[in-house]
Amino acid sequence: MAFSILLVVTSGLLILLVLMHKGKGGGLSDMFGGGVSSSLGGSSVAERNLDRLTVALGLIWAAAIIALGLLRAS
Repeated sequence: MAFSILLVVTSGLLILLVLMHKGKGGGLSDMFGGGVSSSLGGSSVAERNLDRLTVALGLIWAAAIIALGLLRAS
């Protein structure tokens, strides 16, 4: 039960974090205004921290899926 709750929470947070990322040009991000170029250039500290947080949360999400699969298989 705890892994199911963890999976739902991390899934929602991952959706939010991915949507917060800056578009890299081309594709659907341009359609919704993501194609506006920034005068700053390069990735900021906030963007790098967002990347790290997204990767860490993705790893927790994957571990929750594996744990649920192992628990249901046994």
